[in-house]
Amino acid sequence: MNLSDRFADPRLLLTLLLVPLVIVAYVVVQRRRSGYAVRFTNLDLLASVVERSPGWRRHVPPALFVAALAVLGLGLARPQGTVKVPRDEATVVLIIDVSGSMRADDVKPTRLQAAQISAQALVDGLPPRVQVGVIAFSSTVRVLASPTTDRQQVGLAIESLQANGGTAMGDALLTAVGLVRPEAQATVERRAPVDGGAVNPNPATRIPATVLLLSDGANTVGQAQPLDAADIAGQLDLPVYTVALGTQEGQALIPDGRGGQRLQRVPPDPDTLRAIAERTKARFFNAPSAEQLDEVYKGLGRKVGFRDERRDATHIPLAIGFALLLVSGALSLVWSQKLP
Repeated sequence: MNLSDRFADPRLLLTLLLVPLVIVAYVVVQRRRSGYAVRFTNLDLLASVVERSPGWRRHVPPALFVAALAVLGLGLARPQGTVKVPRDEATVVLIIDVSGSMRADDVKPTRLQAAQISAQALVDGLPPRVQVGVIAFSSTVRVLASPTTDRQQVGLAIESLQANGGTAMGDALLTAVGLVRPEAQATVERRAPVDGGAVNPNPATRIPATVLLLSDGANTVGQAQPLDAADIAGQLDLPVYTVALGTQEGQALIPDGRGGQRLQRVPPDPDTLRAIAERTKARFFNAPSAEQLDEVYKGLGRKVGFRDERRDATHIPLAIGFALLLVSGALSLVWSQKLP
């Protein structure tokens, strides 16, 4: 990061060059004072004066004065600080895998329950004006909540999730794209390359939107392929953050096609999820445990629900600088009956 990112007027940092000059001047003055003391012939009187001198304390006020100059010099350059502020308008769509493999208990208490708990915590932490949608997918795709600021509706949608069926990840992602980019719905339905200019001549007017896709397995059913859907999302400037839930050793009871069930390994598919994130200029996360999933969702909540804003922080060094000057003057008057 260059200085212009940290200070509004970095050229004024040149005033800090005065600090070493002041230090050099102080050292020179102190050496001259020592020289005068050596030439003083009345040693008994000199000793009595030295005993009453403040010793090391006489250097404290000047040191504070120099520190004040340095801090005030930083203040003149008008430092900038970055703070997170709630987004006024934004849409977040949660896509949650509810295939049968989400019954696996390698993530406690189960993959699905861990996903529900973390998703609810994420929603609770978002600013009130951020709209949230919920999409569940297994063999089919269901929009449980269209983007809304009604947190109760979103909470009920998350609570209603049940695990069963296959994994139509590609169809779920296309559904999310159509949900937050309705102007591209026709293109999405055709699964054709997106003409960004034709869909929206001014992409800057789009409400910021983000998709969070959580899955614990590979795409097994559906009409759309996940990476094809990711390409469409990427062309529409829609970042898709992906989370691979579970471990490679996870097992779940899966229908065997004969009316019974069999225990089967259900490893996640991190390669596909990573590729989706890369194609949409987002990030991929691996969550082999409930604790890690919770941390991932907390971080994503801060990222998608808030934006970074640069603000002037000049008041901080100015306040510190003036405080140092006051302390320096007070100590000098108390110890030496003079200002530094």
